[in-house]
Amino acid sequence: MFEGLTSRFSGAFSKLRSRGKLSSSDITDTFTEIRDALIDADVALDVVNQFVENTQTKSLDLLKEIQAGTNQAQAVFDLVHAELVNILGGSARRIRFAKNPPTVILLAGLQGSGKTTLAGKLAKHLKEQGNTPLLVASDLQRPNAVTQLQVVGEQVGVPVFAPEPGNGIGNPVKVARDGLDFAKQKLHNMVIVDTAGRLGVDHELMNEAISIRDAINPDETLFVVDAMIGQDAVSTANAFGKGVGFDGVVLTKLDGDARGGAALSIAKQTGKPILFASTGEKLSDFDVFYPERMASRILGMGDIATLAEQAKKALDTETSKKLEEKFVKGEDFTLEDFLEQLQGIAKMGNMSKILSMIPGASNKQMQKQLEAIDDSEITKSTAIVQSMTPAERRDPKILNGSRRARIAKGSGRQVSEVNNLVDRFAQAQKAMKMARSGGSIPGMPAMPNMPAPKAPIVHKKKSKSGNPAKRAAEERS
Repeated sequence: MFEGLTSRFSGAFSKLRSRGKLSSSDITDTFTEIRDALIDADVALDVVNQFVENTQTKSLDLLKEIQAGTNQAQAVFDLVHAELVNILGGSARRIRFAKNPPTVILLAGLQGSGKTTLAGKLAKHLKEQGNTPLLVASDLQRPNAVTQLQVVGEQVGVPVFAPEPGNGIGNPVKVARDGLDFAKQKLHNMVIVDTAGRLGVDHELMNEAISIRDAINPDETLFVVDAMIGQDAVSTANAFGKGVGFDGVVLTKLDGDARGGAALSIAKQTGKPILFASTGEKLSDFDVFYPERMASRILGMGDIATLAEQAKKALDTETSKKLEEKFVKGEDFTLEDFLEQLQGIAKMGNMSKILSMIPGASNKQMQKQLEAIDDSEITKSTAIVQSMTPAERRDPKILNGSRRARIAKGSGRQVSEVNNLVDRFAQAQKAMKMARSGGSIPGMPAMPNMPAPKAPIVHKKKSKSGNPAKRAAEERS
């Protein structure tokens, strides 16, 4: 996500930090690089000009005020970060709930923007928050749109109101209105209405969307847009804004957007906040859009907050608590624990995407390592551990040659792969023991909030005096 832009920003600030005390020409050169980077990222020119003008002026004024010894480059970096947050919307905005349920959400956008899949992702997100959403199939134009929504609804465990088969048959306005009535009868507190799109903005599309909007009076109208279309997202959004009107934006396919033009342009150009972002093909690849977190990722600072949230969702509280208790009590980390961790990691999605949220992941060396990560290794490791007996998982020391051969056959892997996993696990287990005792893991610093290992106190024997009188005195003391 935004790899090119992140790399350019990192390069510009790396040069700036290497110069020590900054001059006005250093600032000018840096912002020339930043301007070029934003233009190459397909950010709207008005946004680029405003961004560069604001941050460059503030940075030059800052040079006059900053005292000697202050990290000037860091101060400029902080200004750029703050301005990026501002461009992206300032702060996260959540769905506005209706005073009297159900809360009605209307999805609008072009064909191919991913509205139907997005409807399922949003429904899943709302359901996980304790809501009872209903999906309404009002896209009766696109072939198999109704069927697709039904499939998605079944996958996320959310009912779908679909009285018409679609494929050009049925009245979408009536479906939307009847869907709202059905939600009230069945006490659904959220209604998500999927509407038809077109390959381009036209009067038919707008009139249909306007008619649905007027029929159901939505609490939120969300414009769904493909992030990969860059500046075109802004022009399309403006067309929908003039026609249907909308309250917020949802960016889809953000994981495939290496440039960032749409994300960095649309909120500023339309004056509407980005509420959500779809970041992958899985139904779980869906996040609340946090401008501050996104700005941090663009600048190569990572996104630890989102990483922690995803980990919390993937690793259930009971499992995490059990592992914490084992660590405190000094109990061994077993292959059963390892299996639970593997299954949790698998739930989190693509590993390179997950690890890209770590600060510093934008540097070239780290990028190469991330690209080399093979998600299938998790599947292979899971199969190997699952082929073991409970006794073998608890005590890997009993894994002799014949047992390892059986495990390899049962998991469809080679004996060498089984040996590899067991060896790596033994190293991890040893590292856990070292961390528990406060020692440092090879290649890593000591665990925070844990005492560093103390050197044993050696009590040296005092040499005895050769004088008999003094020796007698020493022995008495």
